[in-house]
Amino acid sequence: MSSYSRVLVGTDGSETSYKAVDRAAEIARESGAQLLIVTAYRPLSPREQQEAAQQLGAEAYKITGSHPAEDVLREACVRIGEGVDVETLAVQGDPVDVIVKTAQDRKADLLVVGNRGLNSITGRLLGSVPSVVTHRAQCDVLIVATT
Repeated sequence: MSSYSRVLVGTDGSETSYKAVDRAAEIARESGAQLLIVTAYRPLSPREQQEAAQQLGAEAYKITGSHPAEDVLREACVRIGEGVDVETLAVQGDPVDVIVKTAQDRKADLLVVGNRGLNSITGRLLGSVPSVVTHRAQCDVLIVATT
């Protein structure tokens, strides 16, 4: 495997996506590369925000804006521990668009995603995140077996 200088990994906070984060951290550590952990989020609609405020009261802030995405990124950093130069980024948008655009903008030379969705019916019909990313990425892509 060639040496990488910037490794980007996408996570949605699921246990399977954290397996991709673990593998990306391992590669970054071995290569002395920077690790960029990215998560995409969509904001709640005004109606969803109102419902959350009614149900959660003072705790509603935890599910609005980028707060949930930032929690995902903090958890990913805790998992990988020390010894890796890490940057995190929460970006509003579609996961595929966010991952591919961030990889291009940040000049990642390796993009790491989990394989979740590759063999599902929805993934075959609509395209899974890993499948679409491999077609659109302009750098090496590693699909980690996470299931």
